[in-house]
Amino acid sequence: MMSISDVAKQTGLTAKTIRFYETKGVISAAPRGTNGYRYYNTSHIAELLLIKRSRMIGFSLDECQQLLALSTNPDRHSRDVKQKAQQKLIEIDHKIEELKQIKLTLSALTDQCPGDKSAHCPILESLIKNG
Repeated sequence: MMSISDVAKQTGLTAKTIRFYETKGVISAAPRGTNGYRYYNTSHIAELLLIKRSRMIGFSLDECQQLLALSTNPDRHSRDVKQKAQQKLIEIDHKIEELKQIKLTLSALTDQCPGDKSAHCPILESLIKNG
């Protein structure tokens, strides 16, 4: 059994984040000692690492919870996990396209701005006019 500070060190997550995940039911509840402190085991570490790594590659907390449920389901099918990953790839591609459009717009605006000491600012004018 490990304390929350031990788990935080092993996972690289803060104690606050670990408590948040537990409160939201994302990870299984840690038993409490007679002193009221939470005590974690290796399965909690595995859950937290799966969540942390899933978040790092773009999954939402709800999606992490679904992946965690799949990871503990002995009757899971790899196609279910692959489908979630493929859906995430589609979302990421969509976000990349949105970011490319944002970059093009911002680049065009900055090209129009003289960037001198005058009050005239095409960037602000465009944001106000097109906002």
